[in-house]
Amino acid sequence: MATTLPARIQAQLTGYYGIDDAPGVDAFIEPADGAREALLVQEMEGELHVALRLPRAALDDRRPPTFDELCQVVEGVSHFLYLSERARRELPATQLELELQAEVDKYVLFAHGSSAPRAFHPARAERLRARLFERVRYLDPPHTETGARYRIANDLAARFARWLEASFARHGRFEQMRSALRRFYGAGQTEKIGLAQAA
Repeated sequence: MATTLPARIQAQLTGYYGIDDAPGVDAFIEPADGAREALLVQEMEGELHVALRLPRAALDDRRPPTFDELCQVVEGVSHFLYLSERARRELPATQLELELQAEVDKYVLFAHGSSAPRAFHPARAERLRARLFERVRYLDPPHTETGARYRIANDLAARFARWLEASFARHGRFEQMRSALRRFYGAGQTEKIGLAQAA
């Protein structure tokens, strides 16, 4: 039974995307004070060594996490799961793929996951999209590689989320939406960007 917040998030994502054999994220978490989420990856002798740094405050089960803390945990778990799945399938993963998938995963969990209302509410989804993709503050300037990557991922995810709502959620076509999301999840960077730009 998934009891920690990261484990519950991983269970929701693996269930949504149909991933059966992912390693448990809890064993890879390094709580840190005053730090932002970071996936630390090192390749040694053909093996990936991974650690997921998460803010210690976000993991404190004595109080609910803030929205920012929750977003950091979802992003970290998303990064971990996506990298693990790509490695299992012996496929490459880029930093842009990781960021884009994490943005989509946040939207999916908050708008359509187990904590979301059972019925789709367009106005609520619009407010959520605005909070995730419009009312954001970037830590890195736009002219930096990291800053540009986060902005591209955000813009593409926002387009994709709007398309999911217009094409599927507003019409109650949730199984078709899940199929579209699974296709997106399995895609590499070029196809992911293409799917989002076509939305």
